[in-house]
Parts: sequence; structure tokens; C-alpha cells
Amino acid sequence: MGGLLFSVTTAALMVLMFNGGLTLVGRETVRLRRIPWAAVGLTLVALGGVALQLCWSGAMGALDADPAKHGWWRVVTSVFLQNGGIGGATWNIATLAAVAALAEWFWGGALTLGLFTAGILLPERIDALFGEVSRSTDPRNFAGSSGATYFLGATLAAALLLHGGAAADGNRATDPATVRKHRLLALAVPALGLAMWFAQDNGHGLVADYGFALGALCWSALRSLLHPERDLRQPPRLTMAALPALPRRRARSTS
Repeated sequence: MGGLLFSVTTAALMVLMFNGGLTLVGRETVRLRRIPWAAVGLTLVALGGVALQLCWSGAMGALDADPAKHGWWRVVTSVFLQNGGIGGATWNIATLAAVAALAEWFWGGALTLGLFTAGILLPERIDALFGEVSRSTDPRNFAGSSGATYFLGATLAAALLLHGGAAADGNRATDPATVRKHRLLALAVPALGLAMWFAQDNGHGLVADYGFALGALCWSALRSLLHPERDLRQPPRLTMAALPALPRRRARSTS
């Protein structure tokens, strides 16, 4: 029962962050946005990690983040391995692709990669400051992209809270009830994250709170430089809506 509750709350936190990200960028604008190439790159690297595990039985031993093993690279390479079986790997890669795309449309590609990297490197450092090292070295954390993904997703929740309930398409929500709804959605992320950590020792909740804090700092420091609606004013040649038609076009061009 405890394992089921752990999975349910972990999934619920992701659903909150995903909905917050969609609200932030504007649900109706997704099909008009450019291909998020940084997100595509992260997803391909994660898929490559799974392929490596399938082809090389020693991949986990050589590349995971087991604290009993030496290797400076492990903190990074472990993120692109998966240790939850087929179901866990599918969930991790699908959520990585979705969250990274939403983050790129709001933060931009370079900052998204920077925030994802922070999600890899910072939690362990922050844990050490608060004396949580022994709890953060649970074997479930030796590999997997979920920690960095939840960290990145929570930055979107922080931006939604501080963005004043507006969507990134430039259409600011003026209805007070809508603004409150958006802000409550954003605040639910760190609230649930803390509850998960204290009630379940669920590290996904803790890293989400770290990501929320960094997202708030980034928005406060960089909001004058961020232009998440830019590609809506200058529509790209290749949009998300055009993707389904690409295979048909290529088939016609080769026939």
C-alpha cells in the first residue's frame, strides 16, 4: 500500500507541474510553437541511455550514482540511465520530453538546459547543507532522470506564481478568479512536494521544492530578458502542428 501511495503522489505532483506549465505557456498556443530542439536533444540522450543499458549489461555498474563507487561522471551519467523497468523508463522519458518542451517555450533553450543541469548537480549539494545526505542516497536515486525533471518542472510553477497568472502568449488573465486559480495551482507544487517529503521521504517532492526556489530566483532576476511569446509574434516555419504532416510530405517527395 505504501508503494502505491508513493507512486500516486509522485504522479500527482507531475500532473500539477505539467498543468502549470501548460497554463504558463498557453494551452492553445502549443501547436503554434517551434520545435523545442533542446528538449528533443535531452530526450534523445535519455533514449540513448536506455539503448546503452539494453546493449551493455555493465552500463548501470559503470555509470550509476552509487555513492559506494568512485567516478566524477556518475552524477551526470546516472541521470540518463533508468532503473524502474520498462514502465519507469517510459514514464521518466515521456515526462522529461513534455516538461523540457514546456520549459524551453518559456525559459528558452539555453536556460532550460542550465536549469536541468542545476537539477542534476544542486540537490545533492543542498541536501548536504541540511544534513540529508544519508536519506538522499536511497538506492532508488542511483539512476533515473525523474529528479532533474521534477526540479525543472517546478521552475515553471514558480514562474506561473510570479508571472501574475498570465499565460506566456501575452494574454494576461484579468479575471481575479482565474488569476487566483493559476496561483493556487502554482502553490500546490511546493506544498505537495513538502508533504511528500515529510510524510513519505519522497525525494521527488524535495527536489521539486528546490526547483521552485531556483525558478523564483530566475524569474525575478531575468524577467526583463525573457520573451516567451516571441515565436508567436514571429511564427517559425516548422511548428508543432506541422509535425504530423512531415512523414506524408517526405513520402510524396520520394515517390
